[in-house]
Amino acid sequence: MHEPEEPGTTAPARADRPAPATVPPRIRPSPGAASDPHLAPVPDPGDALAAALDFLRRRLTGDYDVDVYGFDRELTEQVILPLARPLYRRYWRVRAVGLEHVPARSGALIVANHAGTLPFDAIMTKVALLDDHPAHRHLRELAADLALRLPVIGPMARKTGNTLAHGDDARRLLAAGELVGVWPEGFKGIGKLYRDRYKLQRFGRGGFVELALRAQVPIVPVAIIGAEEIYPMVADVRVLARLLRLPYFPVTWQFPLLGPAGLLPLPSKWVIVFGEPIDTARYGPEAADDPMLVFELTDRVRTVIQRMLYRNLMGRRSIFF
Repeated sequence: MHEPEEPGTTAPARADRPAPATVPPRIRPSPGAASDPHLAPVPDPGDALAAALDFLRRRLTGDYDVDVYGFDRELTEQVILPLARPLYRRYWRVRAVGLEHVPARSGALIVANHAGTLPFDAIMTKVALLDDHPAHRHLRELAADLALRLPVIGPMARKTGNTLAHGDDARRLLAAGELVGVWPEGFKGIGKLYRDRYKLQRFGRGGFVELALRAQVPIVPVAIIGAEEIYPMVADVRVLARLLRLPYFPVTWQFPLLGPAGLLPLPSKWVIVFGEPIDTARYGPEAADDPMLVFELTDRVRTVIQRMLYRNLMGRRSIFF
């Protein structure tokens, strides 16, 4: 081993001395690293603190980027999604299947079933594409006007990449090569009773098909298994829903019987299945003006997702395991 050099001295040149390199972040060995060389080093806590302080400084001074739709990539990746990862990895133990069907760079329309009383299915799909897709892609979800008008939730939804379900915004995102997510069942899907679980509701008038045709991007059907069981909804108190101007007011197995504890979702085991893309380029953008073709493709996408749901439910051993 070489003797340590005195501070301020210059070591003589040697043929076997490598060229100077960028100094890596300081690391400290994890406990037991000396006895097990396969253990990964643990980052120095001082570096983590410095990064956190720098992040806070830039937040306070406004030194960060937000796109025209309000998407804050840094906040999403460093703060918001890390909060969702324990739900994805540990609580619901989500398994993402078929991610190879999602384009690595170009735009595509991600179309999924909607369930669970609260839109955790959209959040888990976002985590799946960012964490488990080889290209680590962000999903730009189209949200209802009501969701974006809610205090706290609305601004946070925009910061994580959601935008109003408006054709022009969605077309611009797809043209820029983004993944755009849509849940055509809307509130009828997420607010349906538990007895109707995994039965797809109407897919509206096919606006998402028109969008895909005009943008000439593939439609990727997605089946989400597990969200139906997190808040099993047994009743919808419509009087309260009207008073509060909500699309539904749920009564679940847990809420309001258990009070605030009833807000804790059940730990069902999830699978998110990405199916084979449905090509729209073969029809041309002018096909978006053909109502019969739009209806046919809408029904086709709905049928594909329903079959994906039933197929994966048949192989399911348990709701929770």
